[in-house]
Amino acid sequence: MSDLPYKLLKPILKPLYILKYHPKINGIENIPSEGPVIFCGNHKHVMDQCNILIVTKRVVHYLAKEEYFEGKHAWFFKMVGCIKVDRSIHDEEAKGKALSVLQNGGSIGLFPEGTRNEVTCKEDKLNELYEIVKDEYTKEELVELIKPKCLKYTQVEYLIKLKDKKVITNKELKKYVLDPDSSLQELVKKKKIKDSEYDESLLIPLKYGAVSFASKTGAKIIPFGVSGEYTGKKGNLTCNIGKPISVEGLSLEEANSILSKNIIKLMKKSE
Repeated sequence: MSDLPYKLLKPILKPLYILKYHPKINGIENIPSEGPVIFCGNHKHVMDQCNILIVTKRVVHYLAKEEYFEGKHAWFFKMVGCIKVDRSIHDEEAKGKALSVLQNGGSIGLFPEGTRNEVTCKEDKLNELYEIVKDEYTKEELVELIKPKCLKYTQVEYLIKLKDKKVITNKELKKYVLDPDSSLQELVKKKKIKDSEYDESLLIPLKYGAVSFASKTGAKIIPFGVSGEYTGKKGNLTCNIGKPISVEGLSLEEANSILSKNIIKLMKKSE
């Protein structure tokens, strides 16, 4: 894969992204200048990877679903060196390309949750939320209200479970689901749920691709956590980059557990 298109586009796209979203990026010094690395973070918005791309001189080949390589924006994903992944199969071709990048000392990026943890990009999750608040909003109004907030569907689902367990009332559920993160933090303060239960609501259980790549190549994993909203307001969007993680001597399960805890810690760092 040629890095030239990536290097030509970055100086143009970087200032545009900063101007639009005003991200605050912490921990840039944790990114190694050389050697194979895998960037791994939570996935709440289609632009999450840009928080990494704008702060490193390294070329990062992100793994992206094949749908992004179709339609009018396909040229962009090809030019920036994304690796196309067919998520309906165990895509050996994509794995081979990612391993090749790492074996040559390069860097890749992926989201170990496997998909965006965001309500409006999943029709079934959106419908589930709409059923709770449909007396107050049309579906269009609901989408307009929550889309900039990137509500995590894992948190909405957890609130529904709490209602079913009678930890919260149906009235509280209707109020809480429109701001699930703050609501769950409040429930922790009230000792209605444990801090560990809140942590579990933050991520979809991680897939093993990242730790498997690291185990096979000796690559370091660079965890990051994105928090806040993509509203474009200064101070609303933060990305915390953590110290490199080595998986040497660890089982995939142990490595995945460490990665998950690191991402959650970095997501909560701005609170």
